[in-house]
Amino acid sequence: MAELAFTEEQEALVVKSWNRIRKDAAELGLKFFLRIFEIAPSAKKLFTFLKDSEVPLEKNPKLKSHAMTVFVMTCESAVQLRKEGKVTVRESNLKDLGATHFKYGVVDEHFEVTKFALLETIKEAVPEMWSPEMKNSWGQAYDQLAAAIKTEMKPASSV
Repeated sequence: MAELAFTEEQEALVVKSWNRIRKDAAELGLKFFLRIFEIAPSAKKLFTFLKDSEVPLEKNPKLKSHAMTVFVMTCESAVQLRKEGKVTVRESNLKDLGATHFKYGVVDEHFEVTKFALLETIKEAVPEMWSPEMKNSWGQAYDQLAAAIKTEMKPASSV
């Protein structure tokens, strides 16, 4: 698959907005996941820690922690995309991410919903900065991350 060029302008928009919202990553990560579940309530079934939980979603400590991790990883992956020339993720690797998404039955529609929720969350966080170019920049960065994860979506190799 040919890599889409991520331009300097796109990188600048992503970096500028991430610098503005990074301090609110915990709150925004939770908003991001609540938005995913609002659009696709069935997505809750993908998270074992939500299965028998009586705790309201917005108070669930495991969801809060997971949401912040995913939000930060996604944003940081976008920020370094041009510099690295490829998708990289910290704290984990694409093989593990792919295997986990495969194991829990994540499908293409989930990636689409997640993209929409991510863009909406960032738009709400920086309304004065938001523009078609910024939306496009974040969208492209997300698409590359999703494509990289999908490439690795197969059963974990037993070593």
